[in-house]
Amino acid sequence: MTESFRLPDSLAGFPVHLVGIKGTGMAALAEILSARGARITGSDTAEKFYTDALLQHLSIPYRECFAAENLPAEARLVVHSAAYRREENPELIAAAARGIPVLSYPEALGLLSGVSDSSGISGVHGKSTTTALCGAILKEWGFPATVLVGAEVPSFGGRSTLVQGERFLVAETCEYRRHFLNFRPARIVITSIEPDHLDYFRDLEDMISAFTSYGISLPPRGALIYCHDDPGARTSAARIRAQRSDLVMIPYGRSAAGPFKVSREEPGGGRTIFALAGWRNEFTLKIPGAHNVLNAAAALALCSLLWTAEREERMRGVPRPREGRAMDVAAAARAIESFTGSRRRSEIVGEAGGILFMDDYAHHPTAIENTLAGIRSFYPERRLVVDFMSHTYSRTRALLHEFGKCFHAADSVILHRIYASAREQDDGGTTARDLYAEVSRNHPRVKYFPEPIDAGPFLFSELKPGDLFLTMGAGDNWKLGRELLSTIKGAR
Repeated sequence: MTESFRLPDSLAGFPVHLVGIKGTGMAALAEILSARGARITGSDTAEKFYTDALLQHLSIPYRECFAAENLPAEARLVVHSAAYRREENPELIAAAARGIPVLSYPEALGLLSGVSDSSGISGVHGKSTTTALCGAILKEWGFPATVLVGAEVPSFGGRSTLVQGERFLVAETCEYRRHFLNFRPARIVITSIEPDHLDYFRDLEDMISAFTSYGISLPPRGALIYCHDDPGARTSAARIRAQRSDLVMIPYGRSAAGPFKVSREEPGGGRTIFALAGWRNEFTLKIPGAHNVLNAAAALALCSLLWTAEREERMRGVPRPREGRAMDVAAAARAIESFTGSRRRSEIVGEAGGILFMDDYAHHPTAIENTLAGIRSFYPERRLVVDFMSHTYSRTRALLHEFGKCFHAADSVILHRIYASAREQDDGGTTARDLYAEVSRNHPRVKYFPEPIDAGPFLFSELKPGDLFLTMGAGDNWKLGRELLSTIKGAR
């Protein structure tokens, strides 16, 4: 459909209907299209999400059910989230019957990327934080860009989008089912590649192949920014370079050569001070984890290219707001220091009874291990109690051994049932009890409660002043942390 459909030159008054509008990416797309003048309607389930408030603030009407009559008579484009199938959803069936173009979210984002100078941020880990850090820098610069993150960002006003102009688009792009191949970037960031989404990808080689295809899709003299510390990213970059010698290759990381080599980092006192080889300024991060130093280096690499791209446009006679100015590195440093992360990325939920409550989305063993190590270094005096809910049977089965060894930084671990994905069925091959047994082999203090709420009474009596309680994973156990916080606030 993307081959035959083109967005109009002006979106003013253009009617677009979004099926699954409450999803993070879909709500962000609604905001971007609305900001460009499109007339948005939508539909979703009645379940409440944080995006309800955003859609209502934007005065975007939506129905909390799916029915053919939800589709407006004047609709000229329908976009749907990946959660809904074209052959099953009544609104998508109605759109096809009426000959209305139907696009998936990745296809629609791909079309948007074709009408801006676009940059795609990809990787198994770190892409949300890297994209959010880019947005923080571009916001500080007042840069004419739209930034789309796969999570809420406090510095974006609690939204997942920053809309400051249409000249540039920076977006988090997803590897699942090779969705990022719909995107049309002038620049790509690859943060990391290792086995994941194993309900779709066969193995690591299959994943590297997908990222390599993404890199090869860059236009002549496009730029690839990649983490030299990550073996998968480094392998993909080498394959891309072998086929595309015209591309600008920019490595970053502790082992990288060039201006984005991390030359110094000093964690401690609730912050990490770091330096890059090619920069005079030092930078300060107030979010935990050595991995976030790498994310900040990637963001600085991309933003420096965007500044250069705008400067080159000025030289072609197109006036821009920063004409004649060198890159404002001090402003970039301020943006990084004031960055507080994004929703479910080492998010501080609150504190009660001397207990600090945090929440994090990490659901892959490497991300879990890195996140826990970062939190441990930031809060060495606190007992770290981790409540984890594994996401998808396929990931749990394929990485069971790795899951067993990734919680060593935690003082205590609580596990629950596997949080199922709509895209797979439980075949009974791997269970939460298997995960419990594997983690217990490597950690002395592990508890299992099938449902997160079942752990409430135990944790209420177990948690003590000075503890840090962390809910972790892509499931719904985050609700437990908020419930406990509320209960303890009322009781102590």
